[in-house]
Amino acid sequence: MSRKILYLNANPKTENESFGLQVGRSFLDAYKIKNVDHEIIELNLFDTEVPFLNASVFEAFGEIQNGASFEDLTEAQQIQLKKLNDLQEQFMDVDAYVIVNPMWNFSIPPVLKAYVDVILQVGKTFQYTEDGPKGLLKNKKALHIQASGGIYSNGDAKEFEFGHRYLKTVMAFIGIFDFELLPVEGIAMGQSEVSEILSLAQTKAKEIAGSF
Repeated sequence: MSRKILYLNANPKTENESFGLQVGRSFLDAYKIKNVDHEIIELNLFDTEVPFLNASVFEAFGEIQNGASFEDLTEAQQIQLKKLNDLQEQFMDVDAYVIVNPMWNFSIPPVLKAYVDVILQVGKTFQYTEDGPKGLLKNKKALHIQASGGIYSNGDAKEFEFGHRYLKTVMAFIGIFDFELLPVEGIAMGQSEVSEILSLAQTKAKEIAGSF
């Protein structure tokens, strides 16, 4: 059965400049070989206009909740809500996700946070119940490839890692509990080890692709 994979690139660099994206490409190449009939959608968030949830958006939400139709909104609000909806529908329509980003200041790039704000939509990816919030996305999985200059997946610096922990919380909140981390880390701690770090991560990416 054909599947759809959404590959989220949250790095402003090119693949030649980014260790994380090189590992991501190794995953995609290996995945395509084994799953020739599957569709892979590549979304570069730095080349995508991801709407911020600003005053105009919340005003539009309020008007709709009070009975206004989409056509009653201003043209600018209609454009914003359409972009929000398109990104939400694309996210919900796939079977699995690969998220690739660098660690910036212990967390994720702002554009990825803005994207999370878009996809966390009540009634679409989660809902409130008498027992609390409940994720609506089922039978999906995700891989997180995160590159960092230091080592944060274990050791003394682990408590400073907020990127993967945040995304793992987000995914669980919307119902995605199968969420694996592939760190590409320590790349700034010694130039002699960089090629080995990259090679090991690419090998791991290919292994994951075999069963993803």
